[in-house]
Amino acid sequence: MKKRGLLSWVLEFAGRKRAYFGWSVVLAMLGVASSFGPYLIIARIVEQLLAGNRDWNFYLLQVLLMALFWVIRMTLHSFSTSLSHIATFTVLGTIRQQICEKLSKIPLGSVLDDNSGSYKNIIVERVDSMETTLAHIVPEFTSNLLLPVIMFIYLLTIDWRLGLGNLVGAAIGLVCAAVMMHKSKGGYELSVQKTKRLNDTAVEYINGIEVIKAFGKTGSSYEKFVVAAREGADVFIDWMRRCIWPQAGTMSFLPATFLGVLPIGLLLVRNGSLTPVDFITGIILSAGLITPLVVAFSYTDDLLKMGTIFGEVTEILEREDMVRPDTLSKVPDGTDIVLQDVRFSYKDKEILHGINMEIRKGEVAAIVGPSGSGKSTIARLIDSLWDVDSGSISYGGVNIKELPLNYYMGQISYVAQDNYLFDLSIKENIRLGKAGATDEEVINAAKATGCHEFILGLENGYDTVVGGAGGHLSGGERQRICIARAMLKDAPVVILDEATAYTDPENEALVQSSVAKLVKGRTLIVIAHRLSTIVDADKIFVINDGIVEASGTQSELLGSCDLYRKMWEAHSMAKDEDKEALNA
Repeated sequence: MKKRGLLSWVLEFAGRKRAYFGWSVVLAMLGVASSFGPYLIIARIVEQLLAGNRDWNFYLLQVLLMALFWVIRMTLHSFSTSLSHIATFTVLGTIRQQICEKLSKIPLGSVLDDNSGSYKNIIVERVDSMETTLAHIVPEFTSNLLLPVIMFIYLLTIDWRLGLGNLVGAAIGLVCAAVMMHKSKGGYELSVQKTKRLNDTAVEYINGIEVIKAFGKTGSSYEKFVVAAREGADVFIDWMRRCIWPQAGTMSFLPATFLGVLPIGLLLVRNGSLTPVDFITGIILSAGLITPLVVAFSYTDDLLKMGTIFGEVTEILEREDMVRPDTLSKVPDGTDIVLQDVRFSYKDKEILHGINMEIRKGEVAAIVGPSGSGKSTIARLIDSLWDVDSGSISYGGVNIKELPLNYYMGQISYVAQDNYLFDLSIKENIRLGKAGATDEEVINAAKATGCHEFILGLENGYDTVVGGAGGHLSGGERQRICIARAMLKDAPVVILDEATAYTDPENEALVQSSVAKLVKGRTLIVIAHRLSTIVDADKIFVINDGIVEASGTQSELLGSCDLYRKMWEAHSMAKDEDKEALNA
């Protein structure tokens, strides 16, 4: 498939505002035409001075006309850049919106392959860095190229030899530019890679600062950040060192129009084939070529940067979506969940090897097994956060791939072991489970999951802001709020992926009791490492190395599954040791 160009993406992102870019260019071109006027007036003034015209009113009128052209130029420039900025901010907003929407449509594994710092860097800093370039490059780059072209054509009408003399410096400058581009090849892309690594390392260092200090790893961890920063700086220094001389040559020769105009013009005047008036006019017009050429050339680096940034953005947007229909054509009959010969690989390594499971409506099903056996992967596949490689998962007799994603997500409440709270009040974090929920509904969900008492003990109660990622609360408190949010959603299926991992025994018992009441008539899937919490489950699936080793009730598995029996004995022994430690 043919790769889409930069302009195509920009126009798509601009949407209804794309015409603003067009009008911005039109106004910029009219402004260019206005800029051309003063040079012609100056040439006329010089011509009249040489002819001996001493009419001051004539010269005053010419100066006023120049001022008028300047006012027109600035007015058109103001309107042009205003339109381009409106279109540009639309582009940037659309990019961010589409990236966020895309991340919700692609498999979770595709998202997790990249560091969160990389996404933050692209969505915030990298996209924001395009604003100045995109807002100015459309009107100004085009107009600053147009002005020299118009002046050059006019110079050719005065004397074609004088006109061609302007190209001497440009030819040398373009050779230097070609050398610079060759030496610069790969430099910017490498600088982007190193900058991303620096951002990722910084985010990792900040997020892990508590662990780093607790285990005395400040030196080694900071050294990793220092190395990333030094490598980033070295890339830029090496890149600039390679390009400094050809860049200097380009900036020196490209606008040096006098390099050819002055000697050629003098020779032509000397042999009588060019009049002094035309020579001076040519010098004035050649001087007018310098500024727009420098401005236009200054955008070349920005064009390269935009190409790289859009490459990062479009790489995300062109990832393969999870294939789901837009409308509901098959209505599930009930909420039975069936996994048939499900296989799943992560980074070319197969994690699940033909999983077969059946969870009936209203059942409490537990999934247990050693760490790394694939328990959480199964939960994420059931919740459609990933797509299976082969086999199928059905919901109410319908393959979940045939259900709209929004519909299916509304059928399941998922609480993971790694909980996340937004930097909002506790009330608003719980209300995310059900848009438009009343305060009473929020409070009832909190009471049901054992949150109410500790929330009232906070300074502002339910209006307490939890901080970034819920950092103002303990791990157990964050988990209970996330469970309350899931309960408020009131979905037919609830998945608790080791959701009580950080709760203390007293609150764990309260949560388990509350969950038992709230999931009555619903399907509950529990992934737990504390086996005592799932002894009353209707069905327990024992997962080992990506396969279902056994399934049944607690009593059945104790008698038939050696792995489960060993896990239960180890869990019971750990509980006894904890009791002895508390009584000591």
